[in-house]
Amino acid sequence: MNSLYPFTLTRSVLDIPVGMLTLREKWERRGKDPKLQSDLSLNTIPFTLKTLEYPWQIWQFNDEELRRDFDLISGFGGGASLSSDSTFISPENIFIEEGAVIRHAILNASTGPIYISKNTEIMEGTCIRGPFFLGEGSVLKMGTRIYGATSIGKYCVIGGEVKNSVFFDYSNKSHDGYIGDSVIGSWCNLGAGTSNSNLKNTASPVKVWDQAGGEFVEAGTKCGLLMGDYSRSAINSSINTGTVTGICCHVFGSVFTPKHIPSFSWGLEGEKYEWNKVVHDISNWKKMKNRTLTEMEIQNLRTIFENT
Repeated sequence: MNSLYPFTLTRSVLDIPVGMLTLREKWERRGKDPKLQSDLSLNTIPFTLKTLEYPWQIWQFNDEELRRDFDLISGFGGGASLSSDSTFISPENIFIEEGAVIRHAILNASTGPIYISKNTEIMEGTCIRGPFFLGEGSVLKMGTRIYGATSIGKYCVIGGEVKNSVFFDYSNKSHDGYIGDSVIGSWCNLGAGTSNSNLKNTASPVKVWDQAGGEFVEAGTKCGLLMGDYSRSAINSSINTGTVTGICCHVFGSVFTPKHIPSFSWGLEGEKYEWNKVVHDISNWKKMKNRTLTEMEIQNLRTIFENT
């Protein structure tokens, strides 16, 4: 599935999250729905199927999928009560799992549903407009501003301003800076002040690198950053409109990024990340979230490295 590069370099297309669930989880959940068990098939599902052809469609489809997934998963159990020291607009569209901590925040679900998973923390001063999903164990730091349609995976740390974006599990954007109309893979880290452009000054269509076709393809009027797993940006990085970053990239430099940064890039001058440093650095990042880099992951990354 090169057309979904860079996200399918390290996972099956079924494990790509869109909305609140991965594609695999959506079908598994619908298979458990008593209303659908007897007649679930491609001909009888009660919604229109869409084909995920390009990586930017992950965020483009996210609004619709957040609303659909909210109806699907909020009916599988009772939620926690809403805290009295925060403001909840349209609370009937807000579902909070037990164990979530929310203090002095504003959650506005009049624009779409909001789902907050267990063991999350939303710090004081945070403002959220739905539709929005926050995955298990993730943290929104003080004063974070979230615009829908945004999905944050498990064990992420998010700060600053985020709009219409999807963060996969275990990634960080801990500080100020803007990320919009973007998809950030797993185990990524965006340094303080990192911001992306999502709209050209001419308001003309954004062209994005398509690995399958080996050419740039129009993705619409807006598109931000598409960053593969294990990639990181230095502080104050300025990300060009429609930039595609492969996996295991260390993005730094004093200029706007090129539109395509190949996997295992060290900086922006064409230097390749040393293999031993790749393994060492990823292992360090995983330790920070009490995880380890497995032998299978190392073997898979080595194969991609040798073919890059």
